[in-house]
Amino acid sequence: MSKRVVVISDVHSNLEALERVLEDVEEESPDLVICCGDVVGYGPRPSECLELVRDVADVVVKGNHDHATVTGDISMFNVAAGIAVEWTRRRLSDEEIEYLASLPETETVEVDGVRVFVVHGSPRDPIWEYVFPETPRGVLKEMVEVAGKPDVLLMGHTHVPMREEVDGTLVANPGSVGQPRDGDPRAAYAVLEVEDGEVRGWEVRRVAYNVDRTAREIMEVGLPEELGARLYRGV
Repeated sequence: MSKRVVVISDVHSNLEALERVLEDVEEESPDLVICCGDVVGYGPRPSECLELVRDVADVVVKGNHDHATVTGDISMFNVAAGIAVEWTRRRLSDEEIEYLASLPETETVEVDGVRVFVVHGSPRDPIWEYVFPETPRGVLKEMVEVAGKPDVLLMGHTHVPMREEVDGTLVANPGSVGQPRDGDPRAAYAVLEVEDGEVRGWEVRRVAYNVDRTAREIMEVGLPEELGARLYRGV
């Protein structure tokens, strides 16, 4: 019997989107839930999203917004993102900050004989490097090598779904739960199906959620209005 792995990423404190995704996920009865990082940042409900992810995810790696929330270093961020990081740091408890600090930058898990490498950015630079669908194939081959030639290489960070086959490795990105950037404002997640050491399937799912509510909350808590406006456009 095949095993089903739910993969989420880039929740970005968007509780409305996360709750809708998790409602959809319940119907899957997954064997494993993986989060490719950036639970916090941008959005208005960091604590609630952290609580849910900690409850449901079996594997969580650290994203760049998680990292910045721990360190307070916003030098790599644009103005709006930096404001959101500083706001998030003020909202989270010491214990929540410690949890983010404890997250690994990479993780490798085996599911029914399939080796899965999990990272937010890339195997070369786990926190910051972007790997887009248009990334040159030679670069993707290097990523696979650095990751140790896993059966599956899972990444987040771009907020854009991706699926490529590289030298026998599935290189994939589930897209973003909380701030999609592929022109589709619906929340994204993916289902990986494996069986007896083989990858049987990879499907990105889209789930509509109440964007109005999240955008309104962003304004109500004093975060930059543009962080809500972009949710409508999926950019």
